[in-house]
Amino acid sequence: MDKKTQTEMEAAAFRDLIKHLQRRTDAQNIDIMNLAGFCRNCLSKWYRNAGLERGEAISYAEAQHVIYGMSIEEWKEKHQGKATEAQLKTFEDTKPLHAYVSGHQK
Repeated sequence: MDKKTQTEMEAAAFRDLIKHLQRRTDAQNIDIMNLAGFCRNCLSKWYRNAGLERGEAISYAEAQHVIYGMSIEEWKEKHQGKATEAQLKTFEDTKPLHAYVSGHQK
């Protein structure tokens, strides 16, 4: 497979992942983070970093809008619930497994 085709396939898969996460409003970020070690915010940071590496000036808020399909404030209002104590404990317990770019590791 040539590099151009590979890049196009990866981009298509990424777009499908974003669409899926936008549809799955029931899947809370903390649950995704606790299970997989990354969430929509991590994807937003990866997206922003990819742009910056290519000379594209994109803010974190703009990147979040791409990933969430709306502003983060609107997403929180419509879809984000309050984290439970159990979710927060799991979040703390799994920090070593969280995505490096997520900003949760120091």
